[in-house]
Amino acid sequence: MRHAWGVHSVTVAETKPGYVELRMTGYDVLRRVRLPRGARPEGLAVPVALREDGTAFVRDYRKVPMALTLGANNSGKSVYQRNLIKGLARLPVALVGIDCKRGVEQSAYAPRLSALATTPDDSASLLDVLVAEMEDRFDLLSLHGVSDVWELPERLRPVPAVVLVDEVAELFLISSRKDEERRERIVTALIRLAQMARAVGIHLEICGQRFGSELGKGATMLRAQLTGRVVHRVNDKQTAEMGLADVAPDAVVAAGLIPAERPGTAVAADSSGGWAKIRTPHTSRDEVMAVCREFAHLVPDLPALDPYRPHVPTDAPKPGPSLVKPLPVTD
Repeated sequence: MRHAWGVHSVTVAETKPGYVELRMTGYDVLRRVRLPRGARPEGLAVPVALREDGTAFVRDYRKVPMALTLGANNSGKSVYQRNLIKGLARLPVALVGIDCKRGVEQSAYAPRLSALATTPDDSASLLDVLVAEMEDRFDLLSLHGVSDVWELPERLRPVPAVVLVDEVAELFLISSRKDEERRERIVTALIRLAQMARAVGIHLEICGQRFGSELGKGATMLRAQLTGRVVHRVNDKQTAEMGLADVAPDAVVAAGLIPAERPGTAVAADSSGGWAKIRTPHTSRDEVMAVCREFAHLVPDLPALDPYRPHVPTDAPKPGPSLVKPLPVTD
């Protein structure tokens, strides 16, 4: 059909039993990314990229509560995270940042963050608080006889939280034996959150350049709990296999063919076995900062996270005309 009609691509998707949808695109829509006009954040769903069939790739935390994003340097991984934060900032959710590069990536979004950890030690403490918050929410579910936070009445429902980990390897790697205890705390907390936190509205969004068994004990166990996978350009085939081979083996080859001159291009897959090539629109850091300042009033009241709330510097007043009336100098 692609040859007969002279189109760029033909995508076949099963919409429901007995029905398939054919979608034809006449040109490469990923060359210059423009999201559909009606693609807006809603509920817990955020459109973050464009699929190669022209539809929006939506990160829906109700359907895919935990996800892993991989990519080499300059592959577009940070831009993907910017688009995600830009969309989440407009929604009534708590955003928790873990950026062990001293906050160089996420500190700019401080006005909209409920918590931010910039060192492994702070990350361990913050994750312990999140685990305690998860257990308190399970007590609430048990008290009302429900198994999911969305079954609670709206007035009793805790606010959803999204935990954004910028570079997961920094939480696993240790430089001396004395750091092993901290690493065990971090890994245990992450695995517990990945296994159980979906029911109480806490979600993980983990990013990294590589994420395999070489990180140490618990790495593959954690990866198995991360249903959504987005793999940008990587430096080796093994990294693509880490992200995709266990959920969509056919997508590994496509991830290895992403060219360096197309940053933001990635392969997105989940446990259903389906996958698609996507590309995020370029979003500047200043644009996301402006959105975070605009929606800073949506930061929810979570007392447990108050000690980790990042400092938000006040804007310096702009220089203007002096209001002091000058006095003439006379001899």
